[in-house]
Amino acid sequence: MYIHELCASWLESPFWKKSFLLEDEVMLAKIHKSSIEEVWIDTGKGDDVAQSVPVADEEILAPPVVPVHVVRVAYRDVERVSMADEVGRATSIVNKSREAVVSMFSEARMGKAIDASNAMPLVEEIAASIMRNPGALIGLARLKTADDYTYMHSVAVCALMIALASQLKLDDETIRELGLAGLLHDIGKMAVPATILNKPGKLTDDEFVSVKQHPAAGHAMLLAATGIGAIALDVCLHHHEKMNGSGYPHRLAGEQISLYARMGAVCDVYDAITSNRPYKQGWCPSESLSKMAEWSDGHFDPVVFQAFVRSIGIYPVGTLVRMESGRLGVVVEQQEGKLLLPKVRVFYSATTMAHIVPVLLDLAGADSSDKIVAREEAGKWGLTDINRYWLGDDAAKA
Repeated sequence: MYIHELCASWLESPFWKKSFLLEDEVMLAKIHKSSIEEVWIDTGKGDDVAQSVPVADEEILAPPVVPVHVVRVAYRDVERVSMADEVGRATSIVNKSREAVVSMFSEARMGKAIDASNAMPLVEEIAASIMRNPGALIGLARLKTADDYTYMHSVAVCALMIALASQLKLDDETIRELGLAGLLHDIGKMAVPATILNKPGKLTDDEFVSVKQHPAAGHAMLLAATGIGAIALDVCLHHHEKMNGSGYPHRLAGEQISLYARMGAVCDVYDAITSNRPYKQGWCPSESLSKMAEWSDGHFDPVVFQAFVRSIGIYPVGTLVRMESGRLGVVVEQQEGKLLLPKVRVFYSATTMAHIVPVLLDLAGADSSDKIVAREEAGKWGLTDINRYWLGDDAAKA
């Protein structure tokens, strides 16, 4: 049996594709156990379809076209919610996104063509979460393990591209295309041997040459795919170009690099340096922005980089900070238009070197008397599992 469409939201579906061949009873059982009440099947496809018998032209009837709906919302109309309200939904989206990207990338490694229509429901869910509260999903995607890096990096860059595009006030369709571009920007790594991608040590010169071929390899994959637009092709091929012309594969410089590829470069590097990799620990979000600011003249478009900082905050969610009061806390939420005044949950005294009862501070509040004086490294204070202070215990365990 060939499933044409599962009549359910992307999050409710046990499968990441909208249409696929139902191959066995295990797959059927997944549908029965889900909340799906209705499916559309294509009676012209599937293993149970008899071989067609030639008929006269006038007897051929075109099969009915069944519209496949991707729920699209006007992003400007999405209501902002608190971190506490969004983190649960964002956790579900991140978990489902990982499964979808693993499947999509695995198929690409086997030489199967990509169909953009299978990825767009995922992009829509990520975009909706970013519009509700960007810190939740972006913060969660940063918590990837080294083993998950290749797949979750794509989810993270998708989310970051959407947040940046929204900050730049691009139109909704462009935001969607940039989300898809972020999701697929590293698809060419499926042409690189896994032993090289996951190598825990420094790459040899030959191995690095192999890795540097992934933009061109990905571009070729996307050219052969269905429903891939110019933006995704451009970002895939050029997200490693630098403003000073020292990037690859074409050593483009300045205005030769499109706005979309410049955005991709910033989002790609930020997630790369904040993530734990087989060969190094990631930097904290705020330190990463500081490092990138030092590189911005040569590597990045300064205007795009400044917009990126505004989109995630000077102290992004998950940053450990020291307060003027001598307390340490974790940034739990950004406040729109107030980059230096996030919400912080303090939980440790730098004076007594002991944990204290956690307290949520709204630094933008009228009665706020404390302020951030520095970012801190958790290891310096012997602190572990600080993410639970912004995630909540349930989300932290998910």
